[in-house]
Amino acid sequence: MADSYNGSAVPKDGAPIKFENGKFQIPDNPIIPFIEGDGTGRDIWRASARVLDAGVKKAFGGKRRIVWYEVLAGEKSFKQLNTWLPDDTVSAFRDFRVSIKGPLTTPIGGGIRSLNVTLRQTLDLYACLRPVRYFDGVPSAMKHPEKLNVVIFRENTEDVYAGIEWKQGSEGAKKIIDFLNNDMLKGTKKQVRADSGIGIKPISIFGTKRLVRKAIQYAIANNRKTVTLVHKGNIMKFTEGAFQEWGYELAKEEFRDQIVTERESWILGNKDANPNLTVEDNATMVEPGLAIAPEDFKKNLYTEVKGVLDSIGKSHGTGAWKKKILINDRIADSIFQQLIIRPEDYDVLATPNLNGDYISDAAAAQVGGLGIAPGGNIGDGYAVFEATHGTAPKYADKDMVNPGSVILSGVMLLEYLGWNEAARLIENAMEQTIRQKTVTYDFERQMPGAKKLKTSEFADAIIKNMDAAASAAK
Repeated sequence: MADSYNGSAVPKDGAPIKFENGKFQIPDNPIIPFIEGDGTGRDIWRASARVLDAGVKKAFGGKRRIVWYEVLAGEKSFKQLNTWLPDDTVSAFRDFRVSIKGPLTTPIGGGIRSLNVTLRQTLDLYACLRPVRYFDGVPSAMKHPEKLNVVIFRENTEDVYAGIEWKQGSEGAKKIIDFLNNDMLKGTKKQVRADSGIGIKPISIFGTKRLVRKAIQYAIANNRKTVTLVHKGNIMKFTEGAFQEWGYELAKEEFRDQIVTERESWILGNKDANPNLTVEDNATMVEPGLAIAPEDFKKNLYTEVKGVLDSIGKSHGTGAWKKKILINDRIADSIFQQLIIRPEDYDVLATPNLNGDYISDAAAAQVGGLGIAPGGNIGDGYAVFEATHGTAPKYADKDMVNPGSVILSGVMLLEYLGWNEAARLIENAMEQTIRQKTVTYDFERQMPGAKKLKTSEFADAIIKNMDAAASAAK
């Protein structure tokens, strides 16, 4: 660990977070690197840091505090160091293990390394964690936004985001198209058009299973009832279809005592309702069209039903399965309407990279938008929390935008440290502030009778509500 990064000395009054034997060791004064962000990032970071500091101080009576350490990226870095992303910044995020950042600009013209991609690769931040819940009083287009309370685990390193592409007309694209058409697709009716751009979509057993493992571990630790594997396996059978298959495999291999799959629950439920039910009749109830199915299909289904009853009938039967975490799956396009019409049926979603990107933003829109949507990139021993929205440069330095995304990302950071008392105090105070209709312009214009606050004033109001909550608790 260096004494300074980007020419800025490491704070002497803090201590680094350590990670040993698979566990964090959190000091009472952890050094947390931060990037304030571009555009509106400057305003929202100042407000958010004050709220986070106040919450920690009030929750722990001054015995704990975060020692913030600014590192550079984006426009500020370019102006000072002539680079958009210094190696020292990446090193600081690695060395101090837990960090947070505001929104950053991606300059036009290329040549910049994406901060997110670089950090994901360097620190192997394979899970993008996006909790989506409703805060009472937030304006929403939904009739019952309070019914949505999901946590999305988006795989962060594979899928089309792996960046394996060849531009249309390039030598690489020509070679790939020629190989596909004249070798892999030879003798078939399939052909790739010569004027195509080409991209590769890798999804691996390793990447899938560690993502699903983290989602199930979260569900167990937080008393969630379901984990849903979201995929487009009906079309992409060997990538997203495999994501579904490998997810189920992982669940049964490593969490057998704590989970039941949806199909298993049908088989067990049928047997519970009628203990004398035969395997064949049970199978017919699982697949109502079984009578006209091919014989091989029937035999495989009978084997599946018998296997479930033999293997987990005693441990999961007679209603015990109802107390297990339900592992199910949904087609990606279906989950969008499911989250609208049946949001209460979903708890934790585990998704490949692209699906998770879409679903995270769509779900956030149901409960107020990206302005209050937090996010985190999580690996084994590393975490980077972040605002999920853009920089909105036209509002920069006007002290007017909603700092909620960074504040709630900070709440996620506090939870990650195990400082749950501070996290709940801040979260509850922010909800109370919104309920009081004292909000920034984005909410004020949608809330009749609301009072419009500046970014800094919104932070003041949250801190005031924390003061009131702390006084009431005495």
